Amino acid sequence: MSAALETLAEGGKPLPTPRSAYLDIVSVGKVFGTFTALKDVSLTINEGEFVSFVGPSGCGKTTLLRAIAGLDPATTGVIRQGAREITGLPPAERDFGIVFQSYALFPNMSVAENVGYGLRGPAWPRARMTARVDELIRLVGLAEHAHKYPAQLSGGQQQRVALARALAPEPGLLLLDEPLSALDAIVRLHLRQEIRALQRRLGVTTIMVTHDQEEAMGVSDRLVVMSRGRVEQVGTPEEVYRRPASAFVAGFVGRSSAFDAVVEAAPGMIVAAGHHLPADAARGLLYGTELRVFVRPEDVRLGPAAAGLPGALQMEVVHLEFLGAACRITLEAPRLRLEADASPDLVQALGAVPGVMLLVGVPSERLMVFKADV
Repeated sequence: MSAALETLAEGGKPLPTPRSAYLDIVSVGKVFGTFTALKDVSLTINEGEFVSFVGPSGCGKTTLLRAIAGLDPATTGVIRQGAREITGLPPAERDFGIVFQSYALFPNMSVAENVGYGLRGPAWPRARMTARVDELIRLVGLAEHAHKYPAQLSGGQQQRVALARALAPEPGLLLLDEPLSALDAIVRLHLRQEIRALQRRLGVTTIMVTHDQEEAMGVSDRLVVMSRGRVEQVGTPEEVYRRPASAFVAGFVGRSSAFDAVVEAAPGMIVAAGHHLPADAARGLLYGTELRVFVRPEDVRLGPAAAGLPGALQMEVVHLEFLGAACRITLEAPRLRLEADASPDLVQALGAVPGVMLLVGVPSERLMVFKADV
């Protein structure tokens, strides 16, 4: 990635200028027979960004990745990489490296041979190729395994080989298609941190498709949330999590409780199953508007912490789930159900076991409110 130009902010501290656009996707559509997989998708990805496509199965995220790669060319629209339009180019003429879920390593080639497989032609004389292979193998921490074959490596090591092979030709764009889904949880966590650190070090623009929301939020500069072939929201992980653009995003990204409500006559008040709750996001909505409301479990206050909140109500603990660093408590009042996350110490202090009644409240600014689908 080119070094960012810097300007001086107030106080004399240098600030980098915004990164330039690297990949432009304009009104892209993809049709398979009578099935429309992508509908008018537009997106700009900046140089050096790490962007993740997330969404439920069948939402179009993998189709979009494959359209960018040219593996399933777009039916309509335009894709530009840098200053070049690549919409109709075959994969071999596009500037990208790709890592698949299955790794797709050559079983009869060593680690070094796999990594160097794509380094052919006059641009890669033997000395340069050998140096590049050695550099990448060291970079992914496999120097002592260079002469081993894929069958002699663990799943995490094979994934490192696949990543090194994708990066070897120095591509301008790295595409990751569910790269960690075949690994166990501990290895996934470690390897996703390694991938992000490597991406930052190399500055390569990266797009990842994943079903794992925590993985996407942990490594990405921005998320692209998709549903039914369309982009629902693009934003930083915090923006998408805290300020979802639609009821779909609020329900899909992260954990939340959801319930129906109606706007009351008093400004900023809603009623849900007979319970009156203040909701800042409902201000300005017309009286009687039907709503879908979402609450994050970490935003639910319990016991003394709920005592000063308007709209606090008594709810019964109906289930308790121990998750290690936190406990998830399921709470019910007549026709209303919430989940709350609390530390094990707080759960013990409150005596929050099934059958116990607790005072429960939600800060008015933490209720995420959307007009109900008509």
